[in-house]
Amino acid sequence: MLIIDSKDCENIDKALKKYKKKYEKSRTLNQLRARQAFIKPSVRRRTEILKAVYKQQIVSGKIED
Repeated sequence: MLIIDSKDCENIDKALKKYKKKYEKSRTLNQLRARQAFIKPSVRRRTEILKAVYKQQIVSGKIED
């Protein structure tokens, strides 16, 4: 649960902005999307490896964005 400490003199817009930022940092939405469908551990590992290989190719200059 996200808790935002708002002072009496603080604007509601600022408090809402703080809440949105905390919500994004907590990655709640990403977790909900990931839980919509079951992904086998082997498939998850394979995608992580492919992402790492892709990032290494970008860094080495073999692939340009």
